[in-house]
Amino acid sequence: MGFIVPNRQHRKCSQQFPGPGRKQQPKAPYAPDNNYMSSLAATATSVIAPPAVVLPPARSLERRAVAATLHCLSVDVEEYFQCEVFAGAIPRSDWTRLERRARPALELIAELLARHRCRATFFVLGWLVERLAPLLRELRAAGHEIACHGYAHEHLARLSPRDLAEDLRRARSVIEDVLGLRPRGYRAPTFSVTRRTAWALDVIAAAGFHYDSSIFPVRHDRYGVPDAPLLPFRVVAPGGARLLEFPPLTLDAGLLRLPLGGGGYLRLLPEALFHRALQHRQRRGQPTMLYLHPWELDPDQPTPAIGRLSRWRHRVNLEKTAGKLERLLERFTFDTAANVLQCVVQQGALPEFTLAADVTTSK
Repeated sequence: MGFIVPNRQHRKCSQQFPGPGRKQQPKAPYAPDNNYMSSLAATATSVIAPPAVVLPPARSLERRAVAATLHCLSVDVEEYFQCEVFAGAIPRSDWTRLERRARPALELIAELLARHRCRATFFVLGWLVERLAPLLRELRAAGHEIACHGYAHEHLARLSPRDLAEDLRRARSVIEDVLGLRPRGYRAPTFSVTRRTAWALDVIAAAGFHYDSSIFPVRHDRYGVPDAPLLPFRVVAPGGARLLEFPPLTLDAGLLRLPLGGGGYLRLLPEALFHRALQHRQRRGQPTMLYLHPWELDPDQPTPAIGRLSRWRHRVNLEKTAGKLERLLERFTFDTAANVLQCVVQQGALPEFTLAADVTTSK
């Protein structure tokens, strides 16, 4: 494949953010027939885009190559058929006979990262490590971070503590054996660390992970801890374990919390919102976590029989993801979660947040 990220001599973490990147004209946004999404976009624009913002000239490639950043891009490495939306439609016993389509999308992501001199964190599903081993080794050699996404992509609400411990053991073991590294970070499938599954944090910490990126500070039908902090924090588990937590990008918009972490939000919402949100964080020296999946760059993927709403949520704007990603990489510099968190920790103490278990629903 031949992608190479040039060596980057990063400045000290205290010298963050040389300023927003060059100004671009955003594409006309996708406009679904949904009044709620229209009001969401309008609210976000008013909150994170103050009028008459004048952007400085574009950064040169030389300046970009050495500038430190607090923006992190992450990729959840999984196949389309492993998505939570297909959990009831595709048995795990069928995985081995289905066409694997993640590799070309991952190669495209790697090429875009190399072209724009950025690095990313790849949260890899253990089931795929041996199947993608040469590519994952290339990613690591190019300076990207390999982290853990579990082994079998099970939503934590369907697991017991013992089940999760075994899933993590299998995932870490295959990453260590095949790639020769111990992953520092973990992300639960479908961001499924919630109050119902708060017990999982003790298991994740006991497995030896240094940081987690599984708590999405929003309200959603599949995930979310709506009152969690928006910036990196130390989460205290019900059993007393502590982990460094890096949540996806979310903004407070009055009474509304606006999820802009990536994934379906990146595909659905106008890309101008993401650019303004990153500028908003950048001006304040605040870290940002974005995420996406390889299947989100694959509009030709098969779609099993699922409900109309689920199908729409899975497929909306798949053909636009690559373009949106490249324009983000053109305008902003991204680094790995481990590097960004190292800078954040060096800058001072982080807030603590106790994730108490929901005793009415927890296992």
